[in-house]
Amino acid sequence: MLFGEPYYFLGTNVWFAANLAAEGQRERLKKELDLLQELGITNLRILGASEGNGDYRIHKSFQPTLGEYDEEMMQGLDFALAEMTKRDLKAVIYLNNYWIWSGGMAQYLAWTLNKPVPNPFLGEYGWDDFMRNSGTFYGNTEAVKAHWNYVEQLVKRVNTITGIPYIEDPAIMSWQLSNEPRPGYNQEDGFANKPSYLSWLDNTARKIKSLDPNHLVSTGNEGTMGSVTDTDMYMDAHALESIDYATFHLWIKNWGWYDADKPAETYPEAEQNALAYFEEHFNYATILNKPLTLEEFGIPRDFYENSPGTSTEWRDRYFKTIYGALYENAMNGGPLAGSNVWSWAGYGRPDGAEYKWDLGEDYVGDPPQEPQGLNSIFSSDSSTIRILEEYSGKMKSLNLKRKG
Repeated sequence: MLFGEPYYFLGTNVWFAANLAAEGQRERLKKELDLLQELGITNLRILGASEGNGDYRIHKSFQPTLGEYDEEMMQGLDFALAEMTKRDLKAVIYLNNYWIWSGGMAQYLAWTLNKPVPNPFLGEYGWDDFMRNSGTFYGNTEAVKAHWNYVEQLVKRVNTITGIPYIEDPAIMSWQLSNEPRPGYNQEDGFANKPSYLSWLDNTARKIKSLDPNHLVSTGNEGTMGSVTDTDMYMDAHALESIDYATFHLWIKNWGWYDADKPAETYPEAEQNALAYFEEHFNYATILNKPLTLEEFGIPRDFYENSPGTSTEWRDRYFKTIYGALYENAMNGGPLAGSNVWSWAGYGRPDGAEYKWDLGEDYVGDPPQEPQGLNSIFSSDSSTIRILEEYSGKMKSLNLKRKG
């Protein structure tokens, strides 16, 4: 609900919004927001916290070193929120990251334990090492305290452009505890970490609400795939009274269901798996009696061609299916309230065919460690853009129907 009236939305991920504003690209940010508003997109999921820097990671962060906060980045977020307010756009702001690309839990652990981040891209460590390490964050008192120190000052911040305290900012829809928080690498780790994981979710959410009673709080969790495939883990996390709505993500390529090099062979089963995953989480949210948002879903451009102008035939087919299922659930009174596609590139363009992002290149929505353009939606992707515009209109129509 928004000001007592129904709020259904079609949104996107623009995690780099504050970075654009802080790195001399405010005009590009305004152009991106203008285009998104024109398409009827009303909700943006953006980064509100990042830690450290390094290879395969962002280079300018909100917290370059422990306890030192970059005011340029803070003012970049101020600017993004001020411009979003002008266009009646709402923000979901995430405050941590299970993954390496923005620092997140691994960086807090490295700082407080005085040890290196187990970067899986540098050869010495594997993904199992990294994920097991991140799962210990919730039980590390010093790391949790350091994170809370950052969150507290952010929630209590006053926007330097508008003069509006964040706790009263109409652009903010939700404070999100983390991007894709997982309890661990596998069920053995996850079950061992479960008490500290749930405690961290609940305590952090309650602390935020004690400072800001005006905005929602969400987990940022991927669903059962981000809950060591355990239904109880997902349900227990979202049943917490301090969590206002349920979230889930969908990654048919990352989860091994789809291969863009073999779309005709792999797509049909991947689509079936995606729809089954939807149905599963629609049912969970119904049991929880909470709204549900699909905050991340994407698919590579056809045959892993990452440049603008390359084919998006299979992506477009996928998006029509996804948006159709979401709209149908919402239209029929289900728990689905909105979605944020991954990821918006807009006017940004990748610099060649490099595997990762480097300093000075355009932000195109893909995290720094991924092929730039992989899941990007460019302003020139006319067929995809038409799908976003069509379904943003359909989701908006539900606001009027429910209101009427």
